[in-house]
Amino acid sequence: MPKLNVEQIRKDFPILSREVKPNVPLVYLDSTATAQKPLSVIEAMNSYYRLSNANIHRGVHTLAEEATALYENARDRIAKFINAKSSKEIIYTRNATEAINLVAYSWGRANIKQGDVIVLTEMEHHSNLVPWQMLAAEKNAKIEIIPVTDDGELDLTVYESILKLSPKIICVTQMSNVLGTINPIQQMAAKAHAVGAMMMVDGAQSVPHFAVDVQTLGADFLAFSAHKMCGPTGIGILWSRQQVLEAMPPFLGGGDMIKRVYLREFKANDLPHKFEAGTPAIAEAIGFGAAVDYLTAVGMDFIHDYEREIIAYAIERLEEVPGIKIYGPKAERKGGIAAFSFGGVHPHDVAQILDSDGVAVRAGHHCAMPLHDRFKLPATTRASFYLYNTKSEVDKLIEGLYKVKKMFG
Repeated sequence: MPKLNVEQIRKDFPILSREVKPNVPLVYLDSTATAQKPLSVIEAMNSYYRLSNANIHRGVHTLAEEATALYENARDRIAKFINAKSSKEIIYTRNATEAINLVAYSWGRANIKQGDVIVLTEMEHHSNLVPWQMLAAEKNAKIEIIPVTDDGELDLTVYESILKLSPKIICVTQMSNVLGTINPIQQMAAKAHAVGAMMMVDGAQSVPHFAVDVQTLGADFLAFSAHKMCGPTGIGILWSRQQVLEAMPPFLGGGDMIKRVYLREFKANDLPHKFEAGTPAIAEAIGFGAAVDYLTAVGMDFIHDYEREIIAYAIERLEEVPGIKIYGPKAERKGGIAAFSFGGVHPHDVAQILDSDGVAVRAGHHCAMPLHDRFKLPATTRASFYLYNTKSEVDKLIEGLYKVKKMFG
């Protein structure tokens, strides 16, 4: 089976050739926080600003029509990337966080009532916890939690018990941004639908790393962000089925989300524009389209297979280092994320020492405080991998960790 030509791929990412200090090359192991951008994405956005910069949907002059076409063509390609039935199901948002907030605000406030059950999990990013906590407090709804096992997987036995409470919505990440756990969304969604519940899936970590088909996934809502999948910051997507979106009230009011405005009332626009008030992130949408083009050309299955190979190697090497404890399931059951503790050394110290050798990792709670509480940790160090990382970079990480061990004894 053909494999990724990683050395060739690395040439597409200008930042990977830089040195963070003289003779210290960058080793970027923080793609879970944000991925690096290939030249094709940078050039697509630059070309828009240089040649076609104008506002969209409102003008009939050449630049306005060019900008509108670029913006909407990107939507079409994003729809194809996740196999949506229609580009009307693709709602541009600022990021995955705003997409989840949109669902909680619009669908949630129209459908959640006092005493209703909202199901969250112990491994969620704050963006798939806090909006639902806010909604529950406002509506006097109940929150039930699916716990995480010692192995870093959802306790599906507890999930089965919670379903007997007839919840209104299940909110779950497809892939944990700390543990790397890939959750069985299709199985969970089928059981949720059997009791009449909706399924909100945080795809911020899954959509960039393996093929996600919304027609078979089973989700009712899917949120993801461009910047984690080789695209720009400041833009994300909410996907839902057309009939669900059509039944939801608008999220923000203003220009472009209306068909007609009177002094005392308005008529909302058709999908997808009903949820896209004001001048959007036009250049970013164009960059997003270029990013999905890039990932499609490389091949999502190739990316997934390669990441499984590199995370298996990374875990094998990490386990060699005395004092390292890795959190989450085994390599074959997770994505390219390795979060770990290192004896009594604080993760911030670990990250700072690694940075002195050019190795960029993340230290902290990774916007997942409840998950760290679950494992009685204030923070972890997280190394994360993408299509452009190499095994030699894993080796550089290990060298740095031995340096940490030597410094802290």
